[in-house]
Amino acid sequence: MNTPTAHPHGPASGTGPLSPGTHSYRLGGIVQRYHVHGSGPVCVAHSGGPGIFWDYLRMPALEEHLTMVYVEPVGTAEDSRLPSHPHGYTRERYSRFLETLINRLGIPKVHLLGHSHGAFVAAHHALHRPERLAGVVLYEGAPVTGPEHGAEAGRMVEAFVAKHAGHPGLPDVLAAFDAMSSISSDEQTVAVARGVLPSYFADYWGNEERLAPFRDAIRATYVSGLDEGLTPDVIDDRVALKGLEPPALIVVGRHDVICGPRWALELDELIPDSQLLLLENSGHMGHIEEPELFAGAVRDFVLRTTAPWDGAA
Repeated sequence: MNTPTAHPHGPASGTGPLSPGTHSYRLGGIVQRYHVHGSGPVCVAHSGGPGIFWDYLRMPALEEHLTMVYVEPVGTAEDSRLPSHPHGYTRERYSRFLETLINRLGIPKVHLLGHSHGAFVAAHHALHRPERLAGVVLYEGAPVTGPEHGAEAGRMVEAFVAKHAGHPGLPDVLAAFDAMSSISSDEQTVAVARGVLPSYFADYWGNEERLAPFRDAIRATYVSGLDEGLTPDVIDDRVALKGLEPPALIVVGRHDVICGPRWALELDELIPDSQLLLLENSGHMGHIEEPELFAGAVRDFVLRTTAPWDGAA
């Protein structure tokens, strides 16, 4: 394990594993990168997709209070791809890479924040490798995938369509949703991600001048969601979450069409030590839509669940 370069409540220094900037190392011939910004207690952030590049999840409001360690999930960059790419990126695989990264940071415990698909990864990691976690933030997650999850998303998309009936941008959003099931390339993944994005905000078109640059900056790699044997990585954590050990903060936007309030309420009911933040004016991107409220809740949760540390590893 690396020796810490700084107290977790202060800025990192030098060239240690928590020094500001981009870090990389090889694991099994695959490059793992992560990006350190901010200062304070350490929070590791795992982005979503799978296959969406990490930088959409930058959270400057949190970096004012926490050392944010943004994971660049394997598979997004060309030199981080598995031999079985675009297949093989299961939650277990991501969790094993997370385990190595967290160990390399060289501090006793960290907080883990996962967004969207990253929340599914974070839940898996907290269930199977909780030893180094002080707490977990499940941001726009759910306890299940599959038909039940898809039906709820369909209901939420229908509500979005009804709300924005007649808007000139709506047909393009629906076309992008229709194209989801036939994605087979990086270019298609980017096009679909940008295409559906207006539905991922509470009011994209009412804030298009501010949000269009965010949309245009989205980068993505095609990741299939299948394991090496081409079997879907189907998720049902309902039973396991009743025994989740680390404390959890569950964050959801009222208008999220993909992992909406129904799932956040269920996560909150299942997890023994949990609290719920419902962002009334957000969709799937609360860190962009209501950044101060989002950051305040995460900061308070992290500070409340951070144990005193005397500087010894």
